[in-house]
Amino acid sequence: MRVRPGDALVVVDVQNDFLPGGALAVPGGDEVVPLLNEVMAAFEQGRRPVVASRDWHPVNHCSFRAQGGPWPSHCVAGTTGADFAPALRVPPTTIIISKAVTADTDAYSAFAGTDLEGRLREARVTRVVVGGLATDYCVLNTVLDARRAGFDVVLLLDAVRAVNVHPGDGDRAIAEMRQAGASATTWTLHQGSGIRDQGPGIGDRGSG
Repeated sequence: MRVRPGDALVVVDVQNDFLPGGALAVPGGDEVVPLLNEVMAAFEQGRRPVVASRDWHPVNHCSFRAQGGPWPSHCVAGTTGADFAPALRVPPTTIIISKAVTADTDAYSAFAGTDLEGRLREARVTRVVVGGLATDYCVLNTVLDARRAGFDVVLLLDAVRAVNVHPGDGDRAIAEMRQAGASATTWTLHQGSGIRDQGPGIGDRGSG
């Protein structure tokens, strides 16, 4: 498979606080950046939409431990931690989707409480290619919501990493996405703009 009419790329939450050294670091999270740069460049060259989602929390967000939530404070709107990874080469035409922007609402999915679905429909998107962080939370929920909305979904196994709060969470998330109808594939760097379908039997490359 190659980037084709009807495709859009969704890069999920590749932000400083989710990289090594960040407030809520995903193991190996920085490893997805070079690959996603290749993918974004291919989509830009193919004149297909590129979407980058981001957590954009208020300081008193309900997911923070200080408010009784499960996570340390992270990705507070306007802070360095909420910025995209410095090495991530986000095209100037990228659609930025901010999520979980109010104190009392959490959102793991890039579709939750945003206009992403409407933007994709307006662009006549039928297939969504997804990479980013983290496999077992925001990537998982974004893929599931994309499937519920009726989009075909391609998960880039080598462009995701998992938190793995519990061992195997990344593997289980990939299995759940496949069960929901998502394809599991890898991006082939040496072929430039190619997506090589690995089929249902591939292991969890990049889930952490």
